Amino acid sequence: MSIDYTQVTEVTGEAVSREQVERMLTRYHWARGYTGKREVLELACGSGQGLGYLARGAKRIVGGDYSFPLLRIARDHYQGRLPLLRLDAQAIPFRDQSFDAVLLFEAIYYLPDRQAFARECHRVLRPQGVLLLCTANKDLPDFNPSSFSFSYPNPPDFVQWLGPLGFEVECFADSPVDYGNWKQKILSGIKKTMVRFDLMPKTMAGKKIFKRLVFGKLVFLPPELRGDTAPPPHPRPIPCDRKDTTHKVLFALAWKGRA
Repeated sequence: MSIDYTQVTEVTGEAVSREQVERMLTRYHWARGYTGKREVLELACGSGQGLGYLARGAKRIVGGDYSFPLLRIARDHYQGRLPLLRLDAQAIPFRDQSFDAVLLFEAIYYLPDRQAFARECHRVLRPQGVLLLCTANKDLPDFNPSSFSFSYPNPPDFVQWLGPLGFEVECFADSPVDYGNWKQKILSGIKKTMVRFDLMPKTMAGKKIFKRLVFGKLVFLPPELRGDTAPPPHPRPIPCDRKDTTHKVLFALAWKGRA
């Protein structure tokens, strides 16, 4: 049975919070530091907001996603400017050593076989290639897992999972949460209660109402990130040997055979 991922991901033209757009821009700006003048594959590219942003610096970029509806939105926007194809991130349809960088942002938790995905990434990456990942932080006290998700890696998980395959792992984090702030305490309490009693909306449409209450006025997600304003700060380095309980988003930078 095909899963409709348009119900659980940010889609071009949908109303989102400014924080969501800023977080998206942060991860692609971070990735741009490792993809300039290189051949890049973005897996789970969704409706493609980051592809054009990266393409302005990359030698070549290919976007792939499992969802036909999301790919259709991306294709309608890019109109053949870059290749877009349907694929399974656990069985990547490219030859060995085809890319210098592979990206998977906010989607690792949708893969039932994380090990197969990592092996495939190692296979298609060239020597000194890099795998870039980001995910929601499961160790926050008010964490709410997405529908259709399987598991969320934290920093020690990244090392234990990717290290034996020959990756050298660095960890980073973004979007700090101040649980000492009175407003954050209230929001966190409401969220924990909703998660505990299974009241949290499961779809993006349902979450939109909650976001309006929390974040106020929403904005429309553009089809392509531009980054015309000042570039966002890079995610901060964090230890890879312990959990992080103070950031919303975790990043892993995994080098193939850099030593």
